[in-house]
Amino acid sequence: MKHTIRQVFRSGKFVVGCIIFLALLLTTIVYPLIFRRPPLEIIAQGTFFPPGIYVNVYDSIGSPTYTLNLDDAAANRIGSKLGDTERQAMTDWLVADGIPKDQIDTTNTAQLVGLWESNYDPARDVAGMTYAKRMYYQRLNTSLQGILSTEGVIVAANNPQSGALEPSGGVAQTDYVNISEVPNVRVLPLGTDNFGRDVLSELVKATAISLQIGLVAGTVATLIGLALGLLAGYVGGLMDDIIMFLTNLLTVIPTFVLLILISFSIGQEHRGPFTIAVVIGLTGWPWTTRAVRAQVMSLRNRDHVNLSKLSGHSVAHIIVADILPYVASYVVMAFILQISIGILFEASLSILGLGPRTTEVPTLGLMMNWAMIYQAQILGKWWAYLPVVVTIALITFSMNLMNTGLDQVFNPALRD
Repeated sequence: MKHTIRQVFRSGKFVVGCIIFLALLLTTIVYPLIFRRPPLEIIAQGTFFPPGIYVNVYDSIGSPTYTLNLDDAAANRIGSKLGDTERQAMTDWLVADGIPKDQIDTTNTAQLVGLWESNYDPARDVAGMTYAKRMYYQRLNTSLQGILSTEGVIVAANNPQSGALEPSGGVAQTDYVNISEVPNVRVLPLGTDNFGRDVLSELVKATAISLQIGLVAGTVATLIGLALGLLAGYVGGLMDDIIMFLTNLLTVIPTFVLLILISFSIGQEHRGPFTIAVVIGLTGWPWTTRAVRAQVMSLRNRDHVNLSKLSGHSVAHIIVADILPYVASYVVMAFILQISIGILFEASLSILGLGPRTTEVPTLGLMMNWAMIYQAQILGKWWAYLPVVVTIALITFSMNLMNTGLDQVFNPALRD
């Protein structure tokens, strides 16, 4: 046993796959202990906030200010609102309005903004311009207000007696605050999703739930496949015919189609994560049964099995003590693959809207479903779906690596 374990951990593929899988597993355990946040808590009033550090504006006004004279501050401020795309859009509008193109220098910010301020009129109807384009130019015009100003802004407050706004302070363009001195700061490494929820917290919880689904589905499928394969391979006869009839029947029917029909018939109210996992397990055992049966049929006439028969041992004892240890390595590999398949099937069902109900806990498939419904891939909101795709890929990749490593250890044909 020790020699076998030593061989397994000498396999580079198994070790790499195991490290990746354990890293994901530890993240799902440690992160909720450090950040005790409900994964489905709505924290943002809006959709798809980009990743970043969010500082409370109200608190930053009252925080200590520091003066920094940075040479590129003004250029960065202008560049954040007036990039190459905006400059080209302004040029297109001005040319359509009748300004000669040779009079427009997109590299001269002052000239370009001056031409825009003196010519742009939101009420003017430019030929061939769509409604969406007009709205874009109105938003662009609003964002350019005061872009070349070197003055700060005045902070005003209501006078409790007159109700009029009175200046209470000011913010210069050279004023900065230390982020550590602002009371309310929230780091969103993966931004928010379409509902305004923290994607990272949601992703960690979804990974944990999907792993649990894969574990339950893999356990159910492997146990059923192992039990039926052992019985069919060793007992044979009528028992083998019945089991193989059922196995062939389910093999002919595409598993995913069967899952769709069963999930739809259950109904959304009863589709919890555990229910979906059990359904996936109950439909995923046939190939395990066929493989275990083939292994057992090659073992049932071995000398040690015949000796156990002559000794008067029961069928159950022979199967458990004399046959099962010889197929255990294959069962472990089948179990790893069944977990991976269970996670992929859950993700596929959830994308179609047939996964676990959406009001309880997130899963990787549900996160993909939400991102697709709200068109995150079309809008370019990569943080809503790309981390989910990467997580699913890492889980399946790590398990396939572990399975390949075990196969190289236990399969004589693949040994060096």
